[in-house]
Amino acid sequence: MKKLLENIGVRVSLITILINFLLFLLKFIFGFISHSHAIISDAFHSLSDVITTVAVIIGLVLSSQDADKRHPYGHEKIESLVAVILSFILFISGISIGYIGFRDIFSAKEIIIPGVSALVVAVISIVTKEVMFHYTMRVAKKISSTSMEADAWHHRSDALSSIGSFVGVFLARLGFPIFDPICSILICILIIKCAIEIFIDATNRMIDTACDDELNKEIIDTILDDKNVMKINDFKTRMFGDKCYIDVEIALDGSKSLKDVNNIVVNIHNNVEEKFKEVKHCNIHVIPFE
Repeated sequence: MKKLLENIGVRVSLITILINFLLFLLKFIFGFISHSHAIISDAFHSLSDVITTVAVIIGLVLSSQDADKRHPYGHEKIESLVAVILSFILFISGISIGYIGFRDIFSAKEIIIPGVSALVVAVISIVTKEVMFHYTMRVAKKISSTSMEADAWHHRSDALSSIGSFVGVFLARLGFPIFDPICSILICILIIKCAIEIFIDATNRMIDTACDDELNKEIIDTILDDKNVMKINDFKTRMFGDKCYIDVEIALDGSKSLKDVNNIVVNIHNNVEEKFKEVKHCNIHVIPFE
């Protein structure tokens, strides 16, 4: 099942690369024909998406490798590392859009009014990228991929960029060319905010941050469902990429045999790992109840 889900992620990423490259060609050609600098800039934003999606594929393939002698805990953190890299690319994309917006506002050069075809291309891009955002995000949630989730938000940033291009071109054609760069600056702020959120989430997964409180409570309740468990003395969780490790100390009746204790531990271990797919390993330490 794990290999199947990972293949789904790679397949979605390959589809994304094809769509982004086609959008790049469409925006660049019609941006040039309609004399729209905003659409041409948006074209290269789509080209940057091709690069980031290639990075996502690399992350999916590398993180799916089985544990080995040098990496006995697996390679899941590679996914988070790729997400960090993507957050930087997203951040730089936002900064570049904002820079162009400020430059055009304070430029004395007269802005050429773009043609109607620029509006059509912008609409096509908005619809396509929004569909790709929802599609990629759904798959990212399904396979618990932070790098794919980051790539999904890159689709959303592209949609926002195209919305800004559309509004700017539309208002420019109405005689208000200044709104094109103003919209770019607003989009810049949204993209940078998204990049920072992705960066924080990915780094938290790389520095053994605890799982969220709701998941911790559900795991504790599952452990306590076993009537043999008289008390939980210690409970810790840590994120390892997209997976979760658990260290728990439980108290059992001290009169139980070693065989009985082992059966209880195995049962709890299996119940937790089967119920919570994000849990990679549940380490259980047993002490006699006092």
